[in-house]
Amino acid sequence: MAQARLHAVIHGLVQGVNFRYYTALEARQLGVVGYVRNQWDGTVEVVAEGERSHLEQLLAFLHRGPRWAEVERVDFEWQAPTGEFHRFEVRY
Repeated sequence: MAQARLHAVIHGLVQGVNFRYYTALEARQLGVVGYVRNQWDGTVEVVAEGERSHLEQLLAFLHRGPRWAEVERVDFEWQAPTGEFHRFEVRY
């Protein structure tokens, strides 16, 4: 069970389409911790930690998004986990 940290920025029509809500739902179902939040430039940022295989499933979701989203691209990087999170939350 290799632990990892995913940092992703999602571009496209990703605000105002319940992207944060469905990302949090997906992350919680996968058992990963961290947060999702809207950025001032219209993107959505996700920072998540957990098992690498679960984070890869979350990343696949981020490329699709919820039904109303139009994901243009996802910039992401793998990082070392810090253990700073205890749950997955929507930040405002």
